[in-house]
Amino acid sequence: MPTHGNNTSNLPEPLAGTSVHPQFPAPSTHIPPLQQATDRASGAFARMLHIESMSGIVLLIAAAIALTWANSPWAESYFATWHAPLALTLGPWNWSTDLHFFVNDVLMTIFFLVVGMEIRREMHNGALADVRQALLPIIAALGGVVVPALIYVAMAGSDKILLNGWAIPTATDIAFAVGVLALLGKSIPGALRIFLLALAIIDDIVAVLIIAFFYSGGLDYSGFGVALVGLLLVLLLNRMGVASAWAYVLPGAILWLGLLQTGAHPTLAGVVLGLMTPVAMRPAQQHHLDVAQQALTRIRLQAQQGQFEAEVLHHELRIANSAQRDLLPPVFRLPIQLHPWVAFGVMPIFALANAGVQFDGMDLSASGPQTVALGVLLALVLGKPIGVFAATFLAVKSGACTLPAGVNWRGVVLVGLLAGIGFTMAIFVGGLAFGDAALLGAAKLGILGASATAAIVGLAYGFVVRDKLAQTAA
Repeated sequence: MPTHGNNTSNLPEPLAGTSVHPQFPAPSTHIPPLQQATDRASGAFARMLHIESMSGIVLLIAAAIALTWANSPWAESYFATWHAPLALTLGPWNWSTDLHFFVNDVLMTIFFLVVGMEIRREMHNGALADVRQALLPIIAALGGVVVPALIYVAMAGSDKILLNGWAIPTATDIAFAVGVLALLGKSIPGALRIFLLALAIIDDIVAVLIIAFFYSGGLDYSGFGVALVGLLLVLLLNRMGVASAWAYVLPGAILWLGLLQTGAHPTLAGVVLGLMTPVAMRPAQQHHLDVAQQALTRIRLQAQQGQFEAEVLHHELRIANSAQRDLLPPVFRLPIQLHPWVAFGVMPIFALANAGVQFDGMDLSASGPQTVALGVLLALVLGKPIGVFAATFLAVKSGACTLPAGVNWRGVVLVGLLAGIGFTMAIFVGGLAFGDAALLGAAKLGILGASATAAIVGLAYGFVVRDKLAQTAA
């Protein structure tokens, strides 16, 4: 008979009822009411952090706050806050910047680190592990990049400054898109979610490449030496078997500073580190599960023998915790640990710092801002679904690919609509594309309008066809 995850027949007897040291008290039913309330609240909060749609909702709230703040009587304080000076001084060495740079170039490195690890994981044993399996989302994603870019370029014409924004509508916001899909309920086929996730991840890969090749200014090659030192330190720590993530902060910072010095965007350091994250358990002479179990057994025996030595107990717990950590390879463990901080910290702060478009004084009648706003809006709302669907249709009908089991053409249309939610990555690229405040404001307005429209249209369409999404594609 198969063994189920909740089978407790092989577990040791509970300590309750046996004679143990008083530092190991027996379970009690008399738990203080305040502690019970705290446990329930923390449990509910932990569950909330893992609701897919919740991160998208928090992101939306942050954007709404930014828009409201930037167009309120306190608008001046909004812009003053994000351009407040920051400085780091160490003896004669001084480095100064502002809060906006810290959010966009430092905090967003953590976001790109998670993106890099997700790409690495999918390449290892996910949607990108098998070339044939990955081919359809790759083709679909490329269609969703090329068509929006062409629409924007066609609208921008020959204006070189406006053409700098061609990459803005090529990106998809994973958190928002998957969050909106989750709002449609559990009846959505799992294969459709995987298809959307794979497409969005490939979108991110393309966006990272675009940033690296098109939005990194003239390169200062002296910085590559610094970046190389950071990379070599990461590789050395990997070969040494150092498993603590904190040990990689200094090499990561050196890599970040090197890329900053080269003129490449420093957030690419996060992607590089993510792609270098180990995908296998750390080699050991004894299985990590056995090590953890033996350490806990020694603690149990100490308790049953009426002994309590704090240093010994601390040592055994360290062994158990290290083995527990090593049971899950870093490429799986770290994204889980970082997800709440990125989804409910980094990304909302980024939205709060960048979504504050001031409508007062924005002249959309001027040809430049009007073209940018309309070009981004149409490219995301129309170009994304057209590009995704057309590329998928051609790939399937040509025989190069087949639709995944559980995905039909209605599902492909839904994925295309949700891919039009650009938001985080689109705003990020917009900040790199335009130095002119009027054009950047127009781009952000187009992104916000397009993302809201794509979310609403996608959600409405999803509710209409929800019951037909699992039908076999013709």
